[in-house]
Amino acid sequence: MEGLITKSSKLVGLAWAVLALSLLAGCSNAPDPAQRAINAANRADQAASRAEAASQKAQQAAASSQAAASRVEQAASDAKAAADRAEAIAAKSMASSPRGGRRSYRRHRKAAEAAPAPSDSGGGAAAPPPAAP
Repeated sequence: MEGLITKSSKLVGLAWAVLALSLLAGCSNAPDPAQRAINAANRADQAASRAEAASQKAQQAAASSQAAASRVEQAASDAKAAADRAEAIAAKSMASSPRGGRRSYRRHRKAAEAAPAPSDSGGGAAAPPPAAP
């Protein structure tokens, strides 16, 4: 029985040794507080650099959109001015023409009334065109 106790105590001792080595190995891999603080400071510095770059991009985008809005506003102003000029020209043109441009309509109507009406005889013979005035 003494051999069994010796073997058991050797196994228990070996298990404790393995456990102690694993604890030591686990603790030695963890960085010390100073190293953790340095790592945190580096990460904070990188985050600040990324935030600054994002801020610069946002400022550039804002300036670009402001310039685009200014161009759109100028184009709208130019279009309104062109429309006002066209309206003024059209009004002047209508005011200077005799009877507001209805003269050609009356001539056309008079010419249509002067033409003889086609006959419904069905003979197929076409009437000669009216003489030019």
